[in-house]
Amino acid sequence: MLVDAGRVIGPGVAIVVLLLLVLFTRWAFGGPRPTPPAAGDDGLLTRVATLARRESALQLRALLSDAGIRSTVRFPAPHRADVLVFPEDAPRARELAAAFGSAE
Repeated sequence: MLVDAGRVIGPGVAIVVLLLLVLFTRWAFGGPRPTPPAAGDDGLLTRVATLARRESALQLRALLSDAGIRSTVRFPAPHRADVLVFPEDAPRARELAAAFGSAE
């Protein structure tokens, strides 16, 4: 009778241990899911220009880089590109963007 009980208890213990491991990993690694940024939320950056062409946005970004202004380009929709900079660089970047827009 002990041999039969051993055949049942061994797999039962293994299944309980696996279930406990699954529950522990879900608890440990299943933290809150990051939420995507809301529409219009630029985070720490400030939008200085919105352009219709990807190439134009990349050219403006290169111009800003040449002026020592760090920037990035976001593509929120087809045929739309936003150029973003840090707030302290925004006034100067807007001047350059305005000059860039009149040169095109």
